[in-house]
Amino acid sequence: MRDSRHFKIGETNMLRKLFLAGTTFALLSGITLATPIGSYVRCGWNYMTDSASDAVPLEWELKRARQMIADLQPEIQNNARRIAKEKIEVVRLEKQLAETDTRLAKAQSEIERLSDDLRDDSRTYSYGGKTYTSVQVKSDLSNRFKRFKTRQQTSDKLQKMLSARQASLRAASERMDAMLDARRQLEVEVENLQARLGALRVAQTSSQLNLDDSALSRSRELLDEIAMRIDVEEETMNVDVEYFGEIDLEEPSDENLLEDISAYMDGLNGAGSNALVSIDLSEDSSL
Repeated sequence: MRDSRHFKIGETNMLRKLFLAGTTFALLSGITLATPIGSYVRCGWNYMTDSASDAVPLEWELKRARQMIADLQPEIQNNARRIAKEKIEVVRLEKQLAETDTRLAKAQSEIERLSDDLRDDSRTYSYGGKTYTSVQVKSDLSNRFKRFKTRQQTSDKLQKMLSARQASLRAASERMDAMLDARRQLEVEVENLQARLGALRVAQTSSQLNLDDSALSRSRELLDEIAMRIDVEEETMNVDVEYFGEIDLEEPSDENLLEDISAYMDGLNGAGSNALVSIDLSEDSSL
């Protein structure tokens, strides 16, 4: 029993070691092969995408480019609305700042007037048909000065806000102009590509027409060859009929054969034969 128990424990440990070794080997193999397999997959994917892109007709690609340019219009309109709102906000801030500066100028003038009056060390002061003590005037001057400083701070903040919004508006307007220029450039390039593609298609059509002309020429040559063969056959038929198709109505005769040969030979020899005959006659006469 004890031996069998030890055997089972040893078998379990052995299986565990084999499992760990197999797992480690698989991980190491995966790490080793990860880079080549990944490169193959990426290469195959790029090849398929490039092939699919090349298979798309150029006319369709130009239509897609036009659609992409047209899709820029909503974004341009949104930017135009933002710019319009920013312009309105800038105008509002300019108006608010102008009103604040006007109030500041008036408050500054009143503060300077009250300050000058208090320097006289009078007990009472008259403003707008009413009389005020020096304490009341000093209190009013103090309150006016506090409000003036607050309005001055408000004016400074409004000025900073206005400057920031004006800078933002200028930047947005410049981006808008750049976007419109870029869109116009894209439209011009699309028109140029469309013209080039049209010229290419015309050239391809002309090439096909040339191929059709060559096929027509070959057809013409074949017909001419057929006509020539028919002419030859007809001429051969006429020759056969002329020389071999007639019936000889007269019987052949050998009576005038020698005369015919002499006449034919005399015609071939001509003047040479006559000269020889004359020489022979002269020799006979001398003898």
